[in-house]
Amino acid sequence: MVTDNLKHIAFIMDGNRRWAKQRGLPIAMGHKKGAETLIEVAKAVKRLGVKYMTVYAFSTENWQREKSEVEALMNLLRHYLDTSFKELQENDVRIIFIGERYMLAPDIIEKMQKIEKDTENNQSVTLCVALSYGSRQEIVSAIRNIAEKVKDGTLDVNDVNMQTVADNLYTKNIPDPDLLIRTSGEVRISNYLLWQLAYTEFYFSKTFWPDFSEAELQQIVTEFKDRERRYGKS
Repeated sequence: MVTDNLKHIAFIMDGNRRWAKQRGLPIAMGHKKGAETLIEVAKAVKRLGVKYMTVYAFSTENWQREKSEVEALMNLLRHYLDTSFKELQENDVRIIFIGERYMLAPDIIEKMQKIEKDTENNQSVTLCVALSYGSRQEIVSAIRNIAEKVKDGTLDVNDVNMQTVADNLYTKNIPDPDLLIRTSGEVRISNYLLWQLAYTEFYFSKTFWPDFSEAELQQIVTEFKDRERRYGKS
Protein backbone atom coordinates (compact mmCIF):
# COMPACT_ATOMS: atom_id res chain seq x y z
CA MET A 1 0.00 0.00 0.00
CA VAL A 2 2.81 2.38 0.82
CA THR A 3 4.16 4.70 -1.85
CA ASP A 4 7.79 5.47 -2.61
CA ASN A 5 7.46 9.01 -1.24
CA LEU A 6 6.34 7.85 2.22
CA LYS A 7 9.41 6.70 4.08
CA HIS A 8 8.89 8.34 7.48
CA ILE A 9 5.80 9.03 9.60
CA ALA A 10 6.10 11.17 12.74
CA PHE A 11 3.45 11.05 15.46
CA ILE A 12 2.44 13.36 18.28
CA MET A 13 0.64 10.90 20.54
CA ASP A 14 -1.81 13.27 22.21
CA GLY A 15 -4.95 12.65 24.25
CA ASN A 16 -4.01 10.03 26.84
CA ARG A 17 -5.10 12.16 29.79
CA ARG A 18 -8.39 13.27 28.22
CA TRP A 19 -9.14 9.68 27.19
CA ALA A 20 -8.79 8.61 30.82
CA LYS A 21 -10.81 11.54 32.21
CA GLN A 22 -13.69 10.84 29.80
CA ARG A 23 -13.90 7.34 31.28
CA GLY A 24 -13.44 8.35 34.89
CA LEU A 25 -10.12 6.53 35.04
CA PRO A 26 -6.82 7.55 36.63
CA ILE A 27 -4.55 9.47 34.26
CA ALA A 28 -2.01 6.66 34.53
CA MET A 29 -4.49 4.32 32.83
CA GLY A 30 -4.62 6.65 29.85
CA HIS A 31 -0.85 6.58 29.54
CA LYS A 32 -0.88 2.78 29.89
CA LYS A 33 -3.42 2.39 27.08
CA GLY A 34 -1.47 4.91 25.00
CA ALA A 35 1.71 2.88 25.41
CA GLU A 36 -0.12 -0.23 24.23
CA THR A 37 -1.39 1.70 21.21
CA LEU A 38 2.19 2.70 20.37
CA ILE A 39 3.23 -0.94 20.13
CA GLU A 40 0.30 -1.79 17.84
CA VAL A 41 0.82 1.27 15.62
CA ALA A 42 4.52 0.46 15.27
CA LYS A 43 3.59 -3.00 13.99
CA ALA A 44 1.03 -1.44 11.63
CA VAL A 45 3.68 0.95 10.25
CA LYS A 46 5.89 -2.05 9.59
CA ARG A 47 3.08 -3.79 7.71
CA LEU A 48 2.64 -0.67 5.56
CA GLY A 49 6.29 -0.87 4.54
CA VAL A 50 7.20 2.52 6.02
CA LYS A 51 10.85 2.42 7.11
CA TYR A 52 10.90 5.12 9.81
CA MET A 53 8.52 6.13 12.58
CA THR A 54 9.21 8.85 15.15
CA VAL A 55 6.98 9.35 18.19
CA TYR A 56 6.81 12.19 20.71
CA ALA A 57 6.72 10.20 23.93
CA PHE A 58 7.73 12.77 26.55
CA SER A 59 8.74 16.39 26.04
CA THR A 60 11.14 18.48 28.08
CA GLU A 61 8.10 20.57 29.03
CA ASN A 62 6.35 17.46 30.42
CA TRP A 63 8.78 17.49 33.34
CA GLN A 64 6.69 20.40 34.66
CA ARG A 65 3.61 18.21 35.16
CA GLU A 66 2.50 17.00 38.60
CA LYS A 67 5.25 14.98 40.27
CA SER A 68 2.93 12.00 40.76
CA GLU A 69 2.07 11.88 37.06
CA VAL A 70 5.72 12.14 36.00
CA GLU A 71 6.67 9.34 38.40
CA ALA A 72 3.85 7.16 37.07
CA LEU A 73 5.03 7.81 33.51
CA MET A 74 8.62 6.93 34.36
CA ASN A 75 7.53 3.68 36.04
CA LEU A 76 5.38 2.85 33.02
CA LEU A 77 8.37 3.56 30.80
CA ARG A 78 10.50 1.18 32.84
CA HIS A 79 7.87 -1.52 32.42
CA TYR A 80 7.60 -1.13 28.66
CA LEU A 81 11.35 -0.96 28.20
CA ASP A 82 11.53 -4.34 29.92
CA THR A 83 8.54 -5.97 28.22
CA SER A 84 6.69 -4.63 25.19
CA PHE A 85 9.73 -3.18 23.48
CA LYS A 86 11.10 -6.71 23.37
CA GLU A 87 8.03 -7.62 21.30
CA LEU A 88 9.05 -4.98 18.77
CA GLN A 89 12.59 -6.33 18.82
CA GLU A 90 11.21 -9.74 17.84
CA ASN A 91 9.33 -8.02 14.98
CA ASP A 92 12.63 -6.79 13.49
CA VAL A 93 12.09 -3.20 14.71
CA ARG A 94 15.17 -1.11 15.40
CA ILE A 95 14.62 1.22 18.36
CA ILE A 96 16.53 4.43 19.03
CA PHE A 97 15.96 7.32 21.43
CA ILE A 98 16.49 11.06 20.99
CA GLY A 99 16.32 13.79 23.61
CA GLU A 100 17.94 15.11 26.77
CA ARG A 101 18.95 11.79 28.33
CA TYR A 102 20.72 13.39 31.26
CA MET A 103 17.31 14.38 32.67
CA LEU A 104 16.27 10.72 32.99
CA ALA A 105 17.06 8.33 35.83
CA PRO A 106 20.27 6.27 35.38
CA ASP A 107 18.42 2.94 35.31
CA ILE A 108 16.14 4.19 32.51
CA ILE A 109 19.14 5.40 30.49
CA GLU A 110 20.75 1.99 30.94
CA LYS A 111 17.61 0.22 29.70
CA MET A 112 17.46 2.55 26.67
CA GLN A 113 21.07 1.88 25.77
CA LYS A 114 20.53 -1.87 26.03
CA ILE A 115 17.51 -1.76 23.70
CA GLU A 116 19.41 0.34 21.17
CA LYS A 117 22.27 -2.16 21.26
CA ASP A 118 19.99 -5.22 21.07
CA THR A 119 18.02 -3.86 18.09
CA GLU A 120 20.79 -2.12 16.13
CA ASN A 121 20.82 -4.77 13.40
CA ASN A 122 17.04 -4.90 12.90
CA GLN A 123 16.00 -3.59 9.49
CA SER A 124 12.23 -3.69 8.89
CA VAL A 125 11.48 -0.32 10.49
CA THR A 126 13.29 2.15 12.74
CA LEU A 127 11.25 3.42 15.68
CA CYS A 128 12.69 6.70 16.95
CA VAL A 129 11.35 7.59 20.40
CA ALA A 130 11.60 11.28 21.33
CA LEU A 131 11.96 11.07 25.09
CA SER A 132 12.72 14.09 27.29
CA TYR A 133 12.87 15.88 23.94
CA GLY A 134 12.44 19.48 22.85
CA SER A 135 13.22 20.69 19.35
CA ARG A 136 14.49 24.11 20.40
CA GLN A 137 16.90 22.39 22.78
CA GLU A 138 17.97 20.10 19.94
CA ILE A 139 18.71 23.06 17.66
CA VAL A 140 20.66 24.84 20.41
CA SER A 141 22.71 21.66 20.90
CA ALA A 142 23.43 21.52 17.16
CA ILE A 143 24.55 25.17 17.16
CA ARG A 144 26.89 24.49 20.07
CA ASN A 145 28.39 21.47 18.31
CA ILE A 146 28.98 23.48 15.14
CA ALA A 147 30.45 26.39 17.11
CA GLU A 148 32.89 24.04 18.85
CA LYS A 149 34.04 22.65 15.49
CA VAL A 150 34.57 26.15 14.13
CA LYS A 151 36.41 27.13 17.31
CA ASP A 152 38.80 24.17 17.20
CA GLY A 153 39.44 24.60 13.48
CA THR A 154 37.85 21.38 12.21
CA LEU A 155 35.13 23.34 10.38
CA ASP A 156 35.36 26.58 8.40
CA VAL A 157 32.52 28.96 9.19
CA ASN A 158 32.03 29.55 5.45
CA ASP A 159 31.27 25.85 5.02
CA VAL A 160 28.35 25.90 7.46
CA ASN A 161 25.13 25.22 5.55
CA MET A 162 21.77 23.51 6.00
CA GLN A 163 23.33 20.07 5.72
CA THR A 164 25.80 21.00 8.46
CA VAL A 165 22.91 21.78 10.78
CA ALA A 166 21.05 18.59 9.83
CA ASP A 167 24.18 16.54 10.49
CA ASN A 168 24.36 17.87 14.05
CA LEU A 169 20.76 17.20 15.04
CA TYR A 170 19.72 14.17 17.08
CA THR A 171 18.05 12.83 13.91
CA LYS A 172 21.17 13.14 11.76
CA ASN A 173 20.90 9.58 10.40
CA ILE A 174 17.14 9.67 9.81
CA PRO A 175 15.32 11.17 6.80
CA ASP A 176 12.94 14.04 7.52
CA PRO A 177 9.31 12.99 8.08
CA ASP A 178 7.06 12.88 5.04
CA LEU A 179 3.91 12.85 7.15
CA LEU A 180 3.12 14.12 10.66
CA ILE A 181 0.05 12.80 12.46
CA ARG A 182 -1.15 14.47 15.65
CA THR A 183 -4.07 12.94 17.51
CA SER A 184 -6.70 14.42 19.87
CA GLY A 185 -7.78 17.37 17.72
CA GLU A 186 -4.97 19.74 18.70
CA VAL A 187 -3.46 21.65 15.75
CA ARG A 188 0.02 22.64 16.87
CA ILE A 189 3.41 20.94 16.81
CA SER A 190 4.52 21.71 20.38
CA ASN A 191 8.29 22.09 20.01
CA TYR A 192 8.57 18.87 18.01
CA LEU A 193 11.01 18.37 15.10
CA LEU A 194 10.88 22.05 14.14
CA TRP A 195 13.76 21.78 11.67
CA GLN A 196 12.78 18.39 10.28
CA LEU A 197 9.13 19.26 9.56
CA ALA A 198 9.91 22.03 7.06
CA TYR A 199 8.24 20.23 4.13
CA THR A 200 6.24 17.59 5.96
CA GLU A 201 2.55 17.02 5.24
CA PHE A 202 0.40 17.43 8.40
CA TYR A 203 -2.68 15.48 9.42
CA PHE A 204 -4.63 16.33 12.58
CA SER A 205 -6.87 13.55 13.86
CA LYS A 206 -9.65 14.14 16.39
CA THR A 207 -9.11 10.65 17.81
CA PHE A 208 -7.46 10.41 21.22
CA TRP A 209 -4.21 8.46 20.91
CA PRO A 210 -5.36 5.42 22.95
CA ASP A 211 -8.15 4.90 20.37
CA PHE A 212 -5.96 5.43 17.30
CA SER A 213 -6.10 2.36 15.06
CA GLU A 214 -4.45 0.74 12.08
CA ALA A 215 -7.63 1.40 10.07
CA GLU A 216 -7.36 5.15 10.68
CA LEU A 217 -3.66 5.07 9.89
CA GLN A 218 -4.39 3.42 6.55
CA GLN A 219 -7.05 6.05 5.81
CA ILE A 220 -4.58 8.86 6.52
CA VAL A 221 -1.91 7.24 4.35
CA THR A 222 -4.42 6.96 1.51
CA GLU A 223 -5.15 10.70 1.80
CA PHE A 224 -1.42 11.44 1.90
CA LYS A 225 -0.96 9.63 -1.42
CA ASP A 226 -3.43 12.06 -3.04
CA ARG A 227 -1.59 15.17 -1.88
CA GLU A 228 0.79 17.02 -4.18
CA ARG A 229 4.03 17.85 -2.41
CA ARG A 230 5.66 20.97 -3.88
CA TYR A 231 8.56 21.58 -1.44
CA GLY A 232 8.07 25.33 -1.92
CA LYS A 233 8.58 25.18 -5.68
CA SER A 234 5.14 26.52 -6.59
